[in-house]
Amino acid sequence: MQGKVSQVTLVVTNQARSLEFFIEKAGFEKKTDVSLPGGYRWVSVGFQGHDLELALWEVGSAVDPAQQSWSKQWAPAKSPPIVLRVADCQQVYNELGSRGVEFLQPPSEYPWGTAATFKDPDGNLFSISQPPREWTQR
Repeated sequence: MQGKVSQVTLVVTNQARSLEFFIEKAGFEKKTDVSLPGGYRWVSVGFQGHDLELALWEVGSAVDPAQQSWSKQWAPAKSPPIVLRVADCQQVYNELGSRGVEFLQPPSEYPWGTAATFKDPDGNLFSISQPPREWTQR
């Protein structure tokens, strides 16, 4: 199979609140915001200039009745962190912290780089990760 990952679904309890967090605090841009028949809203965010999107899926919503049974198992804050590669972990940590983003871990050094972990309003985890300099020079 050939292709690329275009979207990751993030389970949230309130799309409007999550959209505000990602736009106002985390610095993402809104990619999609469509209201469909039946009250369903499809919202996604992502980095400016990049194709990968985070779809903000609100608990209890579904596109069609067939999805309602299996989507009941989805819950916020039940997945490992989504990793966001950055050029300067400390700078991004300072910027997001000044906007009120709550970090669970400040920038820490590891053999594979520098990372800091924050959470969204629903407790979903994100790791900002700066690879070692020698990795970026490849």
